Amino acid sequence: VMSGRIRAPQGISLGDGGRADLQLAMRRHANFVENVPYFMIMMTALELNGSGPALLHGLGLAMLFMRIMHVIGFKADALRTIPRAIAGFGTLIVSLAAAGVLVSQFVGA
Repeated sequence: VMSGRIRAPQGISLGDGGRADLQLAMRRHANFVENVPYFMIMMTALELNGSGPALLHGLGLAMLFMRIMHVIGFKADALRTIPRAIAGFGTLIVSLAAAGVLVSQFVGA
């Protein structure tokens, strides 16, 4: 949505048109696409395997928090920000936790 608000008025169909704000919007979107779909697949598998609501809600809320931190921390003028570091590391930890539970369910089954 954010990149659309930049693209339409500028008439940029593909690419970033040399605009840093559009490049940043594209990168934010790409990061979401790189991380969220596989996490949602793991969440679906966890639910289908009978995981309880506490685990599912806990992982989901943790990932939501990490995504919010990512948007806050992803600034064009600062490569390293505290919220971005929290988001990157946190996304990895939450994903590994979900994967670990799935592996334990598979081994224990």
